Amino acid sequence: MAASGKRWFLQLLVALRSLPIRRTLHDVTPPRDVLLFEHERGRFFTVLGLFCAGQGVFWASLAVAALARPSGPARPQDTEFPDRGRLDLRSALWRYGLATGCAAIGTLVLAAGLLFSLRSVQSVMLRAGGKQVTLTTHAPFGLGAHFTVPLNQVSCMAHRGEVPAMLPLKVKGRRFYFLLDKSGHFPNTKLFDTTVGTYRNL
Repeated sequence: MAASGKRWFLQLLVALRSLPIRRTLHDVTPPRDVLLFEHERGRFFTVLGLFCAGQGVFWASLAVAALARPSGPARPQDTEFPDRGRLDLRSALWRYGLATGCAAIGTLVLAAGLLFSLRSVQSVMLRAGGKQVTLTTHAPFGLGAHFTVPLNQVSCMAHRGEVPAMLPLKVKGRRFYFLLDKSGHFPNTKLFDTTVGTYRNL
């Protein structure tokens, strides 16, 4: 009788010890899709896209205007200008330099706005089974773009409590970091920290 009671107690102890492990595994491998992060800023990125497009048109028009040869008054044919060639060269260099600078500024503004839109994360979704994760970025004009990668190819470069504003995510095979704004909503912080928020050596 005592032996059977002792055996029953040991079985109960083993079952109780296995409960947290099973619960943890169940949390990491959810049976359905789980939203880990969400930050809706569609209006901001729409305004940002319009601003960058306007800046691109503005600086491109300045570059075209700088390349256009200014129309000056007609000069007499018999008048001699000994420094005319030097003046024309300086004018051409100045116009080409100004056009190059305007084009460079417009390109930088467009590239910065495009890159920031493509790397600002709108939502993070852990797929059923916990093996894959879907990242949705705001994209230009807030149109949204999403892609799905294996979870082991995503690395969080800092803990949520270590950064003041932006949480950088590294995705294997993609340049630059994806940025999660900490002012967004984390519906399941524990699951985020144990899956997407984990540092991995990629």
